[in-house]
Amino acid sequence: MTSDGNSRAHSQRVDLLVVSELVDRGARVLDVGCGDGELLKLLVDTRGVDGRGIEISQDGVNECLARGLSVIQGNADTDLVDYPDDSFDFVVLSQTIQATQHPRRVLSEMLRIGRKAIISFPNFGHWSVRTSLGFKGRMPVTENLPYSWYDTPNIHFCTIRDFVELCRDADARIEKAVALDAGGQRMTLKAPWWFWNLFGQQAVFLLSRRG
Repeated sequence: MTSDGNSRAHSQRVDLLVVSELVDRGARVLDVGCGDGELLKLLVDTRGVDGRGIEISQDGVNECLARGLSVIQGNADTDLVDYPDDSFDFVVLSQTIQATQHPRRVLSEMLRIGRKAIISFPNFGHWSVRTSLGFKGRMPVTENLPYSWYDTPNIHFCTIRDFVELCRDADARIEKAVALDAGGQRMTLKAPWWFWNLFGQQAVFLLSRRG
């Protein structure tokens, strides 16, 4: 498949394209919670990375292997400790941090084993979520939060502002951040965090260690 074909194949997940643009060509990459390997495959095809993955679901691992990807079964909460310091240039966690048991610990481990970390997540502070809670009195079901409260894998909902505070608490430097609106368009307006928190449906952060 050509690079144009790869772009078309991944066009429905704009956040994955944003993540891929943040990764240096030829970098060593670990994709944590890589699912079916969609992002890892994109990085290999378009950025020429030396990519590895870790995924808790055996079905996900099988799909990754079928794509020709190097992926092992493992848990982000418990198995990142097995990787040596500075094993990778980039460690990526896409749409998964809200499903981990210990988000701060996972973030710290990512920055220990990688020079940089890239994390994307759905924003629970988006106006549509607030509207559902405020006027309907119900937990929201949206395109980015598609599960009902009783069967969701998400256990730590957070807003963009919550994540910024987490970065401060974890002593992580925010090198770049991108918010995407409900249509998947990048919010290019240089606005304060509260604006992103209200109108950004999802966010992508590029982080590094301080010091």
